[in-house]
Amino acid sequence: MSKKTEKKESGEKSMAPETEQAPAMDTEELTAALEKERALSEDYKRKWYSVTAEYDNYRKRTASQSAQRYREGRQDVVSKLFPIADNLELAVAACADEATKKGIQMVTAAFEKILAEENITVVDPLGEPFDAERHEAIMAVDAAEGEESGIVRQVYRKGYVQDGKVLRFAQVVVVK
Repeated sequence: MSKKTEKKESGEKSMAPETEQAPAMDTEELTAALEKERALSEDYKRKWYSVTAEYDNYRKRTASQSAQRYREGRQDVVSKLFPIADNLELAVAACADEATKKGIQMVTAAFEKILAEENITVVDPLGEPFDAERHEAIMAVDAAEGEESGIVRQVYRKGYVQDGKVLRFAQVVVVK
């Protein structure tokens, strides 16, 4: 015989712990305990939904903020190129050599293509009414015969707008 069999026969206790019996509960107590656990379960479920929704909102908000910062960074870089475009236009106007003029116009066209890809539009308000939200008046001049007051007579620097946001105000001379 093995030692296990000998121990059982000799009446020795086994090493397994004995389970204690829970006192018997009546139906009302069991129903009350079940309802309490269901309420606790619903509370945990509600909290889980709340935390899940909060995390989803956080994820969307951070993605939106990241995209916004990226767009603003691109706008800053493109905005630094605007003076170069101004100088290219001045060079085209002052250039006497046709070959050089054509070369400068090609560079200007490449710049305008980049602006179009970035959804940036040029604001050239010559002859239009002055708009303080898109134009910067640097000078006001007296009206000549037949000119209306508040009309842009001359544009010193073109303005640029991207998706409704002004990147650079057009500097203009306005008729008084």
